[in-house]
Amino acid sequence: MAQSRLSRRKLLRTTALGAAAVVAAPYVRGAHAAGRLSIGFWDHWVPGANDTLTKLCQEWGEKEKVDLQIDYITSQGNKNLITIAAEHQARSGHDIIQMPTWEPLDKADALEPVDDIMQKIIAENGAASEAAQYLGKSRGKWVAVPATNGSQVKPPVARISLFKQHVGWDPTTAYPADGTNEELAEKWDWNMFLAAAEKCHKAGFPFGVGLGQTTDSVDWVGAVFASFGAQLVNEKGDITVKSDETRQVLDWFKKLVPFLPNDVFAYDDASNNKWLVAGKGALIMNPPSAWSVAKRDNPEVAKDCWHFATPRGPKGRYSPGLPYYWAIWSFSPNKSAAKSLLVHLSKLSSIEKMVAASNGYDIPAYAKALDFPTWREVGPPKGTVYHYPPRGKQIVSLAAAPAPPKIAAQIYTQATMTKMVAKCTQGGQSIDQAIAWAADELEGFMRT
Repeated sequence: MAQSRLSRRKLLRTTALGAAAVVAAPYVRGAHAAGRLSIGFWDHWVPGANDTLTKLCQEWGEKEKVDLQIDYITSQGNKNLITIAAEHQARSGHDIIQMPTWEPLDKADALEPVDDIMQKIIAENGAASEAAQYLGKSRGKWVAVPATNGSQVKPPVARISLFKQHVGWDPTTAYPADGTNEELAEKWDWNMFLAAAEKCHKAGFPFGVGLGQTTDSVDWVGAVFASFGAQLVNEKGDITVKSDETRQVLDWFKKLVPFLPNDVFAYDDASNNKWLVAGKGALIMNPPSAWSVAKRDNPEVAKDCWHFATPRGPKGRYSPGLPYYWAIWSFSPNKSAAKSLLVHLSKLSSIEKMVAASNGYDIPAYAKALDFPTWREVGPPKGTVYHYPPRGKQIVSLAAAPAPPKIAAQIYTQATMTKMVAKCTQGGQSIDQAIAWAADELEGFMRT
């Protein structure tokens, strides 16, 4: 599938009219309201999840007498990023816009502060995670509200039968639905991942792990980099890509790529899902959306899926994270209504409904919102998503961290890490040449 190659300059040239063209058909509440509110939500992968979010907004709108327009904006082709960039440039668009990962910090100059409502939300829900705080605060102040819908991690999703038969390792035994078998889980590292990929490739069921330029690829590759201790830019803004750790992780990818499908460098965020649902592969790195679709479209595959922890690397076990945020533009004409809606969506009762509607896909940011029964009970097979939320010693990985936000946003959007992998595995370059290319790119980001 062809990829959308977006430069920062191209993003900023995109107009607000262009953004309007990429949204799905909106839900619009009836007239005779006391106010109007326009929301741009991320278009969920899990069937039915958008319906629950719309219903929650409707309930609030009816009570508060606010006229709502809701657009669901896909992340395929980076259309959500195009919309965000266009509205930021035009200073016009939705009142509330849903943003992934680095976008709130990158656009903080145009966002309404939300410390006032975050105090209320945290008082009810418990402390926000470190990752949520890191990406949702600018200069110590909240600039966006952690979103439940869409916030995700991307651990392995494996076919149980194929792993048993071809790898000789049972993920349901290592990661049962009531705990963890530490001895078996300890063996699950990136070296074992590599060996398993080779065995499944030889058996005709390659791992469908993307190396393209969209979020699924960038996030899981970022977690591998983090687990090897490879940073492109450190927290001070120094370029640190030229390191032994970077060489080690790129050498690992050179060993992996021959065992993957030929088109993984052209994957978008739907490609790995389709690969699993079609029964073509033994493993992908993904939230439970692919499994949820398989329940509808290929039930035999769904019954054979198990989600479990990300492999361990030399520096730890990092779970690829993609937090989402609900942000209010500073140019919104109805900030008070926007804040009221976000408080409603952040109630524990609302969060629980979103988690259930997404089959456990959505990962809330708050301490009191991580024990809902959905993760233990949904199936088939029952317990398949119990280990989807990061547990134990897992660390949520933020691809491009710990670089300063303005640099990290460009590393992320430009898919610098996956491009490095492509250059030294497909582009005829050596590892050192790929690293030198990345260093030049990073210097350019700093001049932008």
